[in-house]
Amino acid sequence: MKPESVVIPLHKIHETAVIHPNARIGKDVEIGPYAVIGENVLIGDGTQIGAHVVVDGWTSIGKNCVIYSSASIGAEPQDLKFRGEKSYVFIGDNTKIREFATVNRATGEGEETRVGSNCLLMAYTHVAHNCVVGNHVIMSNAATLAGHVVVEDRAVIGGLAGVHQFVKIGRNAMIGGASKVVQDIPPFVIVDGHPAKVCGLNSVGIARAGMGTVARSNLKKAYKTLYRSGLSLPQAIAVMEQELEACEEVEHMLRFLRNAERGICRGRRESDN
Repeated sequence: MKPESVVIPLHKIHETAVIHPNARIGKDVEIGPYAVIGENVLIGDGTQIGAHVVVDGWTSIGKNCVIYSSASIGAEPQDLKFRGEKSYVFIGDNTKIREFATVNRATGEGEETRVGSNCLLMAYTHVAHNCVVGNHVIMSNAATLAGHVVVEDRAVIGGLAGVHQFVKIGRNAMIGGASKVVQDIPPFVIVDGHPAKVCGLNSVGIARAGMGTVARSNLKKAYKTLYRSGLSLPQAIAVMEQELEACEEVEHMLRFLRNAERGICRGRRESDN
């Protein structure tokens, strides 16, 4: 159902925009020239849709987002398994999606592709079917996520980076530009290369996130145990569980490592040995 008593000032919707009468448009939404808004789209209050943007499928866009010219949101997935089923895209609040970016809806009946709040998807970025992108994530120009990728909060993905399907990227991780990511990236680390290798702890990102002294100290110890001790992943997890002081950040890293189904990106020193 359409929101009750919502009157959209004509000057905020360009006369050339094509909007399906069943689309649900919130208050103070701006829609630019030649934009196309599909039948099953919901656009939250205060969101701005630029020229030539196409929003289609069962797509819900949050409040105060900005979608720049020629972006495509909610189109069918680029997946040979897709058979026209009903699936979704959800975009959180205050997210910016720049020119020519694409976010595809999911494969599978009732499945979803999700981008969180306060994200920045720069020009030509791609979020494929069934991806789940957290909050405060930055994807630099032409960074690409294949299907079923999970990106946790506050990760930064460098320009031209390619992420393999089903990979998980941990919280506060940073991926260098043009990297090839084929294994899970633990939280709080920096990776770079082709294929990507871990090259350090994301100290700047950790500091910007406002983590306390105890958390930062524990993460440094966790990093050394994981990447400088020569231990296998199960051995490193066991040592971290026994020797590190309990804190939320370490517990999060341990949960991530226990559930790393594709294996984790290894360190440069390890690959050199």
